[in-house]
Amino acid sequence: MRITSTSCICPVLVCLCFVQRCYGAAHHGSIKVTRNQTKHIEGETEVHHRPKRGWVWNQFFVLEEHMGPDPQYVGKLHSNSDKGDGSVKYILTGEGAGTIFIIDDTTGDIHSTKSLDREQKTHYVLHAQAIDRRTNKPLEPESEFIIKVQDINDNAPKFTDGPYIVTVPEMSELGTSVLQVTATDADDPTYGNSARVVYSILQGQPYFSVDPKTGVIRTALHNMDREAREHYSVVIQAKDMAGQVGGLSGSTTVNITLTDVNDNPPRFPQKHYQLYVPESAQVGAAVGKIKANDADTGSNADMKYTIINGDGSGVFSISTDKETREGILSLKKPLNYEKKKSYTLNIEGANTHLDFRFSHLGPFKDVTMLKVIVGDVDEPPLFTMPFYGMEVYENAKIGTPVGTVTAHDPDAANSLVRYFIDHKTEEDRYFTIDASTGTIKTAKIFDREETPWYNITVAASETDNPRLVSHVPVGIRILDVNDNPPELARDYDIVVCENTKPGQVIQTISATDKDNSANGARFHFSLDEGLSLNPNFTLRNNEDNTASILTKQRRYSRTTQDIYYLPVLISDGGVPPLSSSGTLTIQVCACERDGRVRTCHAEAFLSSAGLSTGALIAILLCVVILLAIVVLFITLRRSKKEPLIISEEDVRENVVTYDDEGGGEEDTEAFDITALRNPSAAEELKYRRDVRPEVKPLSRHHPSSSLDSIDVQEFIKQRLAEADLDPSVPPYDSLQTYAYEGHRSEAGSISSLDSATTHSDQDYNYLGDWGPEFKKLAELYGEIESERTT
Repeated sequence: MRITSTSCICPVLVCLCFVQRCYGAAHHGSIKVTRNQTKHIEGETEVHHRPKRGWVWNQFFVLEEHMGPDPQYVGKLHSNSDKGDGSVKYILTGEGAGTIFIIDDTTGDIHSTKSLDREQKTHYVLHAQAIDRRTNKPLEPESEFIIKVQDINDNAPKFTDGPYIVTVPEMSELGTSVLQVTATDADDPTYGNSARVVYSILQGQPYFSVDPKTGVIRTALHNMDREAREHYSVVIQAKDMAGQVGGLSGSTTVNITLTDVNDNPPRFPQKHYQLYVPESAQVGAAVGKIKANDADTGSNADMKYTIINGDGSGVFSISTDKETREGILSLKKPLNYEKKKSYTLNIEGANTHLDFRFSHLGPFKDVTMLKVIVGDVDEPPLFTMPFYGMEVYENAKIGTPVGTVTAHDPDAANSLVRYFIDHKTEEDRYFTIDASTGTIKTAKIFDREETPWYNITVAASETDNPRLVSHVPVGIRILDVNDNPPELARDYDIVVCENTKPGQVIQTISATDKDNSANGARFHFSLDEGLSLNPNFTLRNNEDNTASILTKQRRYSRTTQDIYYLPVLISDGGVPPLSSSGTLTIQVCACERDGRVRTCHAEAFLSSAGLSTGALIAILLCVVILLAIVVLFITLRRSKKEPLIISEEDVRENVVTYDDEGGGEEDTEAFDITALRNPSAAEELKYRRDVRPEVKPLSRHHPSSSLDSIDVQEFIKQRLAEADLDPSVPPYDSLQTYAYEGHRSEAGSISSLDSATTHSDQDYNYLGDWGPEFKKLAELYGEIESERTT
């Protein structure tokens, strides 16, 4: 079979078809395929035939995007067995067969019925076969061939990543790379120039350029200044067909921003500034601002302000506000218009981040002159001292001058000043002040020992402007006067041993004085001169504000005198000196040989009776034995039990223990058995025989007829209530026992307690009527009754 492609149908594409033919002839010339062995169509045995003419075919091409009204002719299938009589039938199978590609089964012509897109599918693989139309037997073996979709320039280049945003530093060198853009073309890059892209710049010249082949954008001007222009919009075009006429194109936008560099030094808008500051401005407060302009941004515009010289460098200081980049002028020392009315400052503003590439553009700093004018303000009076200290003696008379404070008007007017005490505390009321002179006087009599120091506040204001007030603290110390006599430091307990030798120190005494050391620290001790010479003790002044008490006798006796009184006179060293007297009490005690006190009072009493230690021990032992006997006797008496019932007639509803043989059940004199009876059989309630109750018991409120129907539990509760409310009951607990047999028994009670007659009067014949349960009992009592009768 021979497959041949025909000439192009569309006249417009004659040239392209010519190129196609040449291309096909050069690469896909007729190929003759022979087979030495074939398989018999009908049978399974292989037979040898002479070689037949094989497939002769060419590779087919079909143009994409065919827009004609008729199907596009692709090629022709032809078998050598075809004699033109229509006996050969051509069959086409494979990709698109019957839908995209159709074949004339008689002539073998192949047509394309649809417009194809190479970008979606580049080629189709099909199979061709020739069969006998009459027998449907293959005339040729099946052959495979390819229909390629031939590309045309139907896709424009596209920028998939656009639009672009990019930055480049200002003042960059010529040709600095900014960005590389890339456009893609969906056409076949291996066939023609449909996918060959060339870049060009449509907008953005003369500032930027683009490489036609690579798409790299570069700067095209020297020293591009951000301060002159910051943003640029560059349009880049990509055109296929190598940029030839008729090619398709696409474009994108590149937004380029110049970033800042420190290429602009700071500059003050003015070379001279003037600032007004009132003299009342507080130290540390901001009094003014100044700013140098810098065209740069960010850290490139950061700067620092300093005062480089001037007569106010010690009075003012300047700092930098990082947010606003302003210089903040502050006050270091207070201003005084009367002393200095103006200051001159030279202020420098310099960049902190320098770029040495641009140092040739000049020094990156600037200097300006600032003149500060001090404004006159009406100020409050000024005291000559920040603190006043004064003194006054205690006990001084009211109105005694203490001291004087002085203040003046610092303004040029020099107004008169008025003084007064700021009465904020109670201490301020102890003094007065002269409003004109400032002299402070006492308003009460002071006692240094009570309050040694006073702190007050004095205020001063101008008579013309009372609202302007200044204050000053005044400390007043109360000086001491010797107005307190000395006293003994404490109450002394002085002991002298009986065996003390003459001249022995038995006590050292000291004194105290409420006055200070200047008037009371030096004390002198002596015995009272008004008394006669003391023969027992003497006093020695130690000249160190202490004195020693010494003995004069060889031996002291408690039996003779156990207590001595020694008057002592104490004087201080003040001017004039003050003195006081005190009496020391000295007690005579018995001591051991080493001087330890053994006893003072108790032993002295026993010794006077002439008793020894052994005798004392014997006496104490006897006393203890007697006390033990008494305690034992009392304990034995208390251990004896007293009877609960004192009188035999005091019979209660209690359980009583008998030690003698009584009369049994008939002996009811000693024990009231009424409580053991059936309450329905009781004729009346029993009470104590020894005491007549003053209050009626609770049970008397109930009629006697209610006993027939009374409940045992309720009966017991009534008894308990009566016992609780009975005023004649002794103050101890008692036991009352109650028993009740109930109402359920048909036979009634068989207890002898309920029997009103004797055994002889009792008739037991009724027991036979009680049933078999009582047969034995009836027989027993029947025999007894017959014996009695006999």
